Amino acid sequence: MNRAEYMLKPFLDNEDLIRERSHAGIENARKGYGVIQVTDTCGNPVPGAAVRLRQRSHDFHYGANLFMLDELETPEKNAAYRKTFPKYFNLATLPFYWDTLEPVEGKPRLAADSPKVYRRPAPDLCLKFCEENNIAPKAHCLNYDSFTPDWLQKYSAAEQWEKLEERFRILAERYARRIHGWEVTNELWWNRARTKIYFDPDYMERSFRLAERYFPSNELISNDWQSCFRSFFHYNRDCNFMQLERAILKGARIDTIGLQYHLFSTPETEEAIAAVQLDPVNMYSVFDTYAALRRPMQITEVTIPCQQPDSREAESIQAEVLRYLYTIWFGVPDMEAIIYWNLVDGYAYNAEPGDFSNGENTLAGGLMRFDMTPKPALDTLRTLFEKEWHTEAALVADDGGRVRFKGFYGTYDVEIHAGEKSAAHRIHLEKTVERNPTFTVTL
Repeated sequence: MNRAEYMLKPFLDNEDLIRERSHAGIENARKGYGVIQVTDTCGNPVPGAAVRLRQRSHDFHYGANLFMLDELETPEKNAAYRKTFPKYFNLATLPFYWDTLEPVEGKPRLAADSPKVYRRPAPDLCLKFCEENNIAPKAHCLNYDSFTPDWLQKYSAAEQWEKLEERFRILAERYARRIHGWEVTNELWWNRARTKIYFDPDYMERSFRLAERYFPSNELISNDWQSCFRSFFHYNRDCNFMQLERAILKGARIDTIGLQYHLFSTPETEEAIAAVQLDPVNMYSVFDTYAALRRPMQITEVTIPCQQPDSREAESIQAEVLRYLYTIWFGVPDMEAIIYWNLVDGYAYNAEPGDFSNGENTLAGGLMRFDMTPKPALDTLRTLFEKEWHTEAALVADDGGRVRFKGFYGTYDVEIHAGEKSAAHRIHLEKTVERNPTFTVTL
């Protein structure tokens, strides 16, 4: 098979399953009913009022990492990055890797004007950008053994826990009110360790207990590797599932389950990996099994490779694969966010900028080319969220001045006209226990 055939075959073979499950999930989990009550200034209903609804934003989060904010090599590229990100996304993953956030003990790089570290813009800089552009920030990651600072290694295990707790305290005091979601642990599957605490039997539980102490009102997220998608899924014997279940049973307050989805491969191995990882039947088995934990889920890190930069055929395949994947994921009732990983080719992990022969740059897995022009996948995602999964309606109020509508959860602009009177309002249709919430609009 050629590349287009083997990359799309798992989806084409299961189009009926995807269509059925996605439609049901989207209709039942992503949409709700609302009522707009139109009244005059005396509180009387206005029958026959013309009501127009237009969705402005989604409550569902979709984004990418923000690791290249002001990190590109020219002002023009940085400006393009700043313009593109809020145009396409409503969530950003911010880098809180301990080794680069605090390379010198006791001197964390938090301020916007902190010394630069490649792919690690300072938190204050990232937050300012997010707040200016109405983008939800998410922190990655509080306790990630593979990216702990060298200076931590000189301490005993007990002292390392103390240093970690101090890190939690400092970050909570500065950011807990500004960043809702925090990944507490990340990639606990490594068989090697940088810290003495990594093989603590209660490493995960203790990390979440610390997080609960310092981030009591925040969303606490686990994040782990995509092994459940890359081979035969072992259902409730899956290692990550068992780890989560154990931690929850031992009292860890894990609010949300994060699952990565990097299609890491080489041209030689991609066909075999894609046959399993892109299989919708296996994916649905994963989501159905994890649903037993009764926690929201996120697809936290997505990479779909083009395998070579500037290949238009590979880019069209990437776009089509992502159209299928996002449709599957958006239709999973427990899913609350999808985060693509690297926005731009040539700036991925473990390689020099523009070096496509090393590290994750070899995948050319971004949504934009190295010259900052968009790939088809970027517009595919925008089309899904802004056109296909989008609500607009023109309605007429009944004799009681009411219109009932069904729409995607999010914010809406509402325009109302009756005779010579008109009004414009903004409403928020959100997923709550209340059925058919009523929004009263006065002309």
